[in-house]
Amino acid sequence: MRPDTANGKQDSGPDAATLALMALGWTLSDVGRADRLLSLTGLNADALRAGIDNPAILGAVLAFLADHEPDLIACAEAIDTTPAALIAAQKRLSR
Repeated sequence: MRPDTANGKQDSGPDAATLALMALGWTLSDVGRADRLLSLTGLNADALRAGIDNPAILGAVLAFLADHEPDLIACAEAIDTTPAALIAAQKRLSR
């Protein structure tokens, strides 16, 4: 068993792609946030759909969240993970 993180949630859990997909679902659940994702990443809905299994696209979703700490924290809470786990997943996907 791995040690607990600072907020009491364990750091074991879904792999990087799964975390990114969960984060994408959370991001798209709000129209304003979804529009901001598309605007800031340069993606459009078709590119997002086509690249759903592309590590670079999934990494871009997590980078989008990492660039706005309130969303990063809210997303982590909503998908029952930690902000650090999302950042680590983004780094793994961006290699």
